[in-house]
Amino acid sequence: MYNKMATPNRIITTISLEFNLILLYLGAIRTCIVNIKQPSLLEVDYTYKTITIQCDFSTRNCPKSQPEVLWFRQNAHYQPERLCPHQCLGDGGKFTVTESKTENQVSLTLNMIALNDSAIYFCGIAFSQSTDPKSKQTGPGTMLVVRGNKLLSHEVENLLIALLSLLSFYIAVLSVIFIVISKLKLKTPKKTGTDEAPQKKRSARRIFQEIAQELYRKRYVETKQEEGDENIYENRRGQSNFERP
Repeated sequence: MYNKMATPNRIITTISLEFNLILLYLGAIRTCIVNIKQPSLLEVDYTYKTITIQCDFSTRNCPKSQPEVLWFRQNAHYQPERLCPHQCLGDGGKFTVTESKTENQVSLTLNMIALNDSAIYFCGIAFSQSTDPKSKQTGPGTMLVVRGNKLLSHEVENLLIALLSLLSFYIAVLSVIFIVISKLKLKTPKKTGTDEAPQKKRSARRIFQEIAQELYRKRYVETKQEEGDENIYENRRGQSNFERP
């Protein structure tokens, strides 16, 4: 009897769990979720008059009403500061907010940039009508760095990049030429050695022939000189014998 009653209870429990999971799944699907993207770093110098920080956001299952846009900044010496509490839609103040909520894009423009504007700027999107925790989100933040020294313009940077690319290509070509010449030098000594051997032999033979010819010439001259001396001696001897009584 107990087993027969336990079986329906298990079935009811299982159905309840499945129903709760379905409700939980449907609730998760209908949860309002906001995602925000910001550039991580912006770097300018004191010559810039304005700088604009972009903020792109996407929504899912959120109310059709327009969200509220909030901007904050945090630097190293001050507490987080809310910017533009009154929307800052005009162009005359320090900050100007531009909103294109239909394209899910907003931006914050800083006018009259100063060195103390260096900080981390956060973009916030909030659907006040939604109670979901992810319906109010803050972006990862954009670090703005205002330099006291003048930065290079984009044209100069592109020119330097092009020059560095050409220099790298030139170095690569010289390296290839150097490698080819080195390989040729390693191969040439064997060929030059075999070619120079007969030339050395010919030059040595020629020198030997020239030395032999020089010795022969000197020997010939000495022989002729000795024969001439003997003829003179014979002639003088004949004359002396002829003059005797």
